[in-house]
Amino acid sequence: MSVSESFVVMAKPVGPICNLECGYCYYLAKTGLFPRGEHFRMSSEVLESYISSFIAASPGPTVHFGWHGGEPTLAGIEFYRQVVEAQKRHQPAGWRCLNNIQTNGTLLDEQWCSFLAEQHFAVGLSIDGPASMHDASRPDRHGRPTHERAMRGLRLLRAAGIEPDVLCTLNALTAAHPREVYRFFLDQNVQWVQFLPVVERVPGGGVSERSVTPEAMGEFLCTVFDEWVRYDLERIGVQNFLECFLVVSGKPANLCVMSKTCGQVLAMEHDGSVYSCDHFVDPAHRLGQVTSHGLADLVTSPRQVAFGKAKHDALPDRCRECPVGFLCHGGCPKDRFSNRAEGDASLNYLCDGYQRFYSHILPYLARMASLARQGRPIFEITAELEAAEHEDRVRWQVTGRNDPCPCGSSRKYKQCCLLTRRR
Repeated sequence: MSVSESFVVMAKPVGPICNLECGYCYYLAKTGLFPRGEHFRMSSEVLESYISSFIAASPGPTVHFGWHGGEPTLAGIEFYRQVVEAQKRHQPAGWRCLNNIQTNGTLLDEQWCSFLAEQHFAVGLSIDGPASMHDASRPDRHGRPTHERAMRGLRLLRAAGIEPDVLCTLNALTAAHPREVYRFFLDQNVQWVQFLPVVERVPGGGVSERSVTPEAMGEFLCTVFDEWVRYDLERIGVQNFLECFLVVSGKPANLCVMSKTCGQVLAMEHDGSVYSCDHFVDPAHRLGQVTSHGLADLVTSPRQVAFGKAKHDALPDRCRECPVGFLCHGGCPKDRFSNRAEGDASLNYLCDGYQRFYSHILPYLARMASLARQGRPIFEITAELEAAEHEDRVRWQVTGRNDPCPCGSSRKYKQCCLLTRRR
């Protein structure tokens, strides 16, 4: 039985096992769900059941498989050869299966990249910006830095003809350096990047020191957007901005975090256990077992439907009255807690940051949407901003190193904005 609306499964062939030990990773602790001595590897039986069930549940004719972890390349190339073979056996005539793998890139070699290219895998690569920031958060299991290995993975993927999408977390460190992080990806000629906020709750309330604050997240996204919309619209895609553009243009968001309801992104562990969401892999949100339950039945089950609707039904009044609430619908339910002394405790922890970010970018996105409706390229906004801000740009261009900084800080230009502002 297929379902009328497509859904996603984040399949984890080695469960939460990873060769890295990222400080902010919420998934490494999921080993605690399994008994001592667990063999963290998806069996042929589970794989076969998953692929046949997912294809049967899909409206087709294209079926998108996502492989996550932990670190999914730990399953080995032969596992993914089995994946491709099973997909070919089960897909109806005229259908096709596409695969996406999210990796830290450190285990990639020429053989891996050749296979991924031959089988047309899309690749997501996790890199937290420059080496100093990446290595501070993403050491391997022995505490060693991994940035160079991740960058080698990027080079090998490109040599094989694959341009990966990059995922960069916004944690306490990266969020404090918006221009440095963003320009690092520009310098690496990255074509697509997503900035993902880290919110790590701790026992007793509050968040860890690794977590991004709402204020830092808002400042980061606004700063990067201001550069992107003026200089880089044709150079790099930033998912955080382009998803907002979709919504402002009257189209549905692809990201569940921005959708009115959720529940269409399931998680499946290596043993075939299916959960409501990757952020809710716990006994209370276990929906069933893929070897004995069809995925179509699980995603449409009353429990999962109620889980998805709760995002909207549990919205606090402030969200319902918010002028930019249509862009986030209260954000991810996992972050529906507030450290505020006053107000609704169910308000999203990141609310103040989202409000600042969405309010800041909305006028620009509205103009871009207007251009698109007229059949004109959205990057025409860059020239419009250039003309509107010409006088201000000239003022910056004629400022000498030892002159007072035009930003009004009273410091010399060379000691203030010279290294951070593009002319």
